[in-house]
Amino acid sequence: MGAIISVEAVLGSDKLMKLTVDFGDHQRSILAGINRSAKTRKRFEGKQALFVVNLEPRKMRGELSEGMLFDIGYADGVQPVLAVPENTVPNGTRAG
Repeated sequence: MGAIISVEAVLGSDKLMKLTVDFGDHQRSILAGINRSAKTRKRFEGKQALFVVNLEPRKMRGELSEGMLFDIGYADGVQPVLAVPENTVPNGTRAG
């Protein structure tokens, strides 16, 4: 589980957003294809969400992504929502 600190557009992409995520003992940059509207930044900043972080870092559009956002709905063509905890948990808490 991580808290999204900031959300920025990725130059040259109309879908990718760069998330800076706090995992408690460290921060990571994670790219996510969630940019469907101008409201995306405000909707996600400050929220906790589920991330996959045991992936090899990958460069996309000149930016390094160090994980993957676990979202619901994007693949089905609906506005994505975050997989969020029912209650606030410490950043870095693992799913399982």
